[in-house]
Amino acid sequence: MGKVTVIGAGNVGATVAECVARKDMVEEVVLIDIKPGLAEGKALDMLESAPIHGFDTRITGVTGDYAATAGSDICVITSGVPRHPGMSRDDLLSINAGIVKSVTESFVAHSPDAILIIVSNPLDVMAYVAHQASGFAGHRVFGMAGVLDTARFRCFIAEALNCSVRDIVALLMGGHGDTMVPLPRYTTIGGIPLTDLMEAEQIDAIVERTKKGGGEIVQLMGTSAWYAPGAAAAEMVEAIVKNSKRILPCAALLSGQYGLHDLFIGVPVKLGHRGIEEIVQIDFNGDEQALMDASADHVRANLTALTRVLAQVGG
Repeated sequence: MGKVTVIGAGNVGATVAECVARKDMVEEVVLIDIKPGLAEGKALDMLESAPIHGFDTRITGVTGDYAATAGSDICVITSGVPRHPGMSRDDLLSINAGIVKSVTESFVAHSPDAILIIVSNPLDVMAYVAHQASGFAGHRVFGMAGVLDTARFRCFIAEALNCSVRDIVALLMGGHGDTMVPLPRYTTIGGIPLTDLMEAEQIDAIVERTKKGGGEIVQLMGTSAWYAPGAAAAEMVEAIVKNSKRILPCAALLSGQYGLHDLFIGVPVKLGHRGIEEIVQIDFNGDEQALMDASADHVRANLTALTRVLAQVGG
């Protein structure tokens, strides 16, 4: 695998492109945007950092020229309007559905064998839009959410325990947003269960902060985060390019797993050259199953709204 396209040269897309390039694992990264000069300028700036960081990946920026993306192995879609204060991810549905549909169709016309990673919000529904627009099998279309959410969860745990984030392994499932399902009993620090090291009340507080993690940054900056989301998408790209079979939480299309059908929602998956090579199933207790079901209901509600939106944009 030698070529990665990133659609959208905003803060998130540019961060994805830089992180992928700095990992020096592909021959070329193409950054594309609709704003003249934006992708070209950011790509050139990144390329000029190559002698400093020591990577050989070529970075190309283009304005609306999808022919330049031809033959891509992986595409990360970040296009869309970012969140602003007082705006939920779901508020973005009607705006971003049309954008994601359009860029997906333009891209797959030139790279019919690629794998799509969706970052645009509301994530779970935008993954569904890209899946329908591309016509790709489910294992080749999935969303970046769980990697970001678990990173936030691990960060907050490391702060609370004053330990290295590298020793924390966490699992978080469900929709991307307030209905996500962190799983403390599947979270360990150096192999020790989190529940052995932290009181339930403190765990609950960290879980709540994780759920609101994106909103906390929106309130501080007036727009969505980009460093952690960009790094999270790049980590998924790396797992695919290197065929490393990493087990990561992603928004995947379910066909009966966890009792759910025909919707994208966060679950642990194995990532490799084919994209999603396996959806990993774990056992829930009663409370966890209830949370997962509630999260799925929220995603279904957005899918119902999506049906109306797609009719408006010609879907």
